[in-house]
Amino acid sequence: MPALNRGERAEPVMERSLGRRRAFRLSYVGRRLAALGQILSRTPLPNFATLATVVLGSTTLYGMSIGGHATGAIDSVAQPLGFSIDKVDVAGNTETSEIDVLQALWSTGAQSLPALDVEAARRTLEAMPWIDKAAVAKTYPDRVSISLVEKKPFALWQKGGELAVIDRQGRDIMPYLANRFQSLPFVVGPGADVAAAQLLDGLEKVPELRARVKAYIRVGDRRWDLRLDNGVTVRLPEEGAVEAAADVVRMDKEMGLLSRDIAVVDMRIADRVTVRLTPEAVTRRDAAVKERDKLIARSKKEKPA
Repeated sequence: MPALNRGERAEPVMERSLGRRRAFRLSYVGRRLAALGQILSRTPLPNFATLATVVLGSTTLYGMSIGGHATGAIDSVAQPLGFSIDKVDVAGNTETSEIDVLQALWSTGAQSLPALDVEAARRTLEAMPWIDKAAVAKTYPDRVSISLVEKKPFALWQKGGELAVIDRQGRDIMPYLANRFQSLPFVVGPGADVAAAQLLDGLEKVPELRARVKAYIRVGDRRWDLRLDNGVTVRLPEEGAVEAAADVVRMDKEMGLLSRDIAVVDMRIADRVTVRLTPEAVTRRDAAVKERDKLIARSKKEKPA
C-alpha cells in the first residue's frame, strides 16, 4: 500500500517533468529554425530548388512543433527569403470586387506562400455572398491564383417584408436593390425560393402565359397562383400545374378567356374550370339581371288576358 501511495504522488511530478522537457524541445526547435532562417537570408544559394527545399522542410517541422501558432512563425521565416505573397491573380469575378477577394485572402492571416492554407482560403471565399465555388493555388515564390465561380441570379424572392435576389437552388445572394435585376421572375411566399425553379422550367413549355406572369405566388408551400399582367389570377393545382397552365392558354386562344372581365381562373379541380368575375363585372351583371327581370315582369303585365 505505501508503494502505491508513492506511485500516485510521483505521477504528477513525472507529468510536469515531461511537460518541461516538451516545452524545452519546442523552444529549442523554434530557436534553431529562426537561426537557420537568418543564416539562409544572408547566404547566397546556388539555385531556387535548393532554397525551396530547405525552407519548406524547415517550416513544416516548425509548424508541427508549435501547432496553432504556425502562420506567424512561418511568415517570419519565409518572408525574408522572398516567399511573401506579392501577386494575386483573380479570375471569374463579375459581381465580387477584387478588393473584397483580397481582403478575404488576407483575413486568413497568412502573408507568405508557405503559411497560406489554400483550403482555409477557399472556405473563406466561398462564404462570400456571390461566390459559389472557389479554387486557390500557390505558385512559388510569390504568386497566388484564385479562380471563382459566382452564383447566377435566378429570381427575386419576397418573404414577408423582405426582398432578396436568389439563385436556382433558392440560396440568398443579396438583398434586392432598386434598378437592378428587375427583369428576374418575382416569386412570393414561404417555400417559393426552393420550388420556383421547377415551375419556371416547366412554364417554358407555355411561353405565351409565362410572358404575362408578373408574380408567382406560393400557397401553403403546396401549389402556385399566377398573377398576370392584367390583374387576373390563375390558380394552379398541386399536381399537373404545367398542364393546367397549358389548358388556360388553349382556352384563351379559343374563347379569349383572359381578355374577359374576370378576376380568377381556378384550375384546381381536374374536370372543371371555375371563373370569378371582377367586382365591376359583378355589378354590371347584377344590373343586367335586374333589368331583365323588369322586362319580364312588364311583359307579363302587358300580356292580354
